[in-house]
Amino acid sequence: MSTSAALKPAAAQPDLAAVKQRQHGAWSSGDYAVVGTTLQIVGEQLCEAIDLRAGSKVLDVAAGNGNATLAAARRWCDVTSTDYVAALLKRGRERAAAEHLTIEFREADAEALPFADASYDVVLSTFGVMFTPDQDKAASELARVCRPGGKIGLANWTPQGFIGQLFKTIGKHLPPPAGVKSPALWGTPARLQEMFGSQAAEIAAEPRMFVFRYRSPEHWLEIFKTFYGPTLKAFAALDETGQAALKRDLLALLGEFNHADDGTIVVHSEYLEAVITKR
Repeated sequence: MSTSAALKPAAAQPDLAAVKQRQHGAWSSGDYAVVGTTLQIVGEQLCEAIDLRAGSKVLDVAAGNGNATLAAARRWCDVTSTDYVAALLKRGRERAAAEHLTIEFREADAEALPFADASYDVVLSTFGVMFTPDQDKAASELARVCRPGGKIGLANWTPQGFIGQLFKTIGKHLPPPAGVKSPALWGTPARLQEMFGSQAAEIAAEPRMFVFRYRSPEHWLEIFKTFYGPTLKAFAALDETGQAALKRDLLALLGEFNHADDGTIVVHSEYLEAVITKR
């Protein structure tokens, strides 16, 4: 090792606990369920990709307001729905009650799941666990609570897709904490292989498209500024000039991805649908 290399200071490790606390504040702000409920089709498609069977014991991790939870319960599974934001679990309970579905809801941290090893036949997460600060710990927990031969089903935004680019755009105005891995890495086969390969008999991953449909670019922006925690917090952290610049960039991003020509928003957002079979 050269002297210069030996003297080079080690990169500072991020304070993941502090990052988690800030993220909890972001997801607890606004009302993610307003956006989350529009994503219901993803939970349904994920259950089909898994070939979910009635009677399976299913865990939905970082479930939000319960899209994959409801999809699994509609298929006559024994479902436990977890999130670390109590208000989102409340919205999930309301949805389950409206459909007369029997589901257990439990507050839980995706990085420290309060369940025994091999407790579940199927573990799901749609646009949830990907936002954990300690990605390897969260992946380890998903694998730990899944039984051998069971399946882990994930839907994660890709780096190049619309939501991946949304977070990249926000990051230009408010840089993320140094050393924290991008959530969109969960939307890449290579990262899934890194996290799950040693415990997987098979990892099947396919790119899919979710389509955001809103009344207009301004309507989308108002919904995401008001209800989607990360966007809400980004605008709140900027001064008036910064907010105007972020708004311009987000509207430009919408323009790049929008397929509609009638004034509405039809934005195709790529995500990775993954089914991991536990060894």
